[in-house]
Amino acid sequence: MKEDTKIIHGGGKTGKAHGIVNTPVYRASTIVFPDTEEMIKASDGALKQKKKVLFYGRKGTPTTWTLEEAITLLEQGHDTVLSPSGLSAVTTALLAFLKTGDHLLMTDSVYEPTRHFCEGTLARFGVETTYYDPLVGSGIADLMQRNTTVIFTESPGSHTFEVQDLPAISEAAHAGGAVVLIDNTWASPLFHKPLTLGADVSIHACTKYIVGHSDALMGSMTAVEQHFGQLYEARQQLGVAVGPDDAYLATRGLRTMGVRLRQHQESTMEIVRWLQKRSEVKRVLYPALEDDPGHAIWRRDFLGASGLFGVVLNETSEEAVTAMIDGMQLFSLGYSWGGFESLICSSTPKRVRTATDWSEPEPGLRIHIGLEDPEDLLADLEAGLDRFNAVLKGL
Repeated sequence: MKEDTKIIHGGGKTGKAHGIVNTPVYRASTIVFPDTEEMIKASDGALKQKKKVLFYGRKGTPTTWTLEEAITLLEQGHDTVLSPSGLSAVTTALLAFLKTGDHLLMTDSVYEPTRHFCEGTLARFGVETTYYDPLVGSGIADLMQRNTTVIFTESPGSHTFEVQDLPAISEAAHAGGAVVLIDNTWASPLFHKPLTLGADVSIHACTKYIVGHSDALMGSMTAVEQHFGQLYEARQQLGVAVGPDDAYLATRGLRTMGVRLRQHQESTMEIVRWLQKRSEVKRVLYPALEDDPGHAIWRRDFLGASGLFGVVLNETSEEAVTAMIDGMQLFSLGYSWGGFESLICSSTPKRVRTATDWSEPEPGLRIHIGLEDPEDLLADLEAGLDRFNAVLKGL
């Protein structure tokens, strides 16, 4: 099947009843059984054989299994488990493969809440974290220690947009006995297949492009067969579960992800090329651009680009950026991205980088291009840059 067909039909046979196209919302905690034999059979299937059978609501229902199966199909993995947010997917996956005394290699471009988890919970549990240059590639082997058990990647980084050489990192990691995790949210499971490039677990904040409508929180973890059992057990022992209504919304969002992402990409390319010509702009951080430092790896490993990018300004100030952002009419100011609406916020990666220097002028901008008409968005950006210039020049 082609990708668009997988998006529509993936998981579609799970939970179908009476000809209903969408798997209904199964709200369930207790599952009752006709007799002890059936109860034990269900228990063994869910706990020992890791089958998707009705046993207890937290273990899953057809509503959640539909989404898991669809994501697994797109990711080309063995199986998927869900979590209530993107961050919980990251933390659950890390806890699945780390223990006291282990060493973790974490990309320096990582999503900031992941960094907080490493410096907080993991540090308290006796896990040492070393941050590494996201462009290290096969050089990651030089940073591995005897107790390095996990290498965490995020490609591209969600503020500075470095593209990591995942095949090279994975080869080095596996040679040293480490597991490779990747936050794959930027590209979605449609535009990047990290499990085919050597990663062991692909993580998504489904909140973004899979849900696509800014109305539900969700995370997913898809693993290769070798590591799915360990991931599944950790998810079960941590009590991680998702609500059926959110899973339903995420599945409904997934069905239109193909057409949405192509529009995000088309509109974003038009806007980033316009920004590149602006005198205020020093660099646009978007791997799909031919002159982006990560373009060659992006072109090799990715199938498309999403709507999130960064802007480095030649001259800048907090006051000028604030004036630009606060007056926007179509671009909203808010955390997250991946929905149908366009968003803008300031970006200050320098304050959290520890392994590498980020020497670009700050604050910059992080922009998500939604599904509005690009001409309207360009007019909003032009007016915003006029306000930016007025403050910067003291007019």
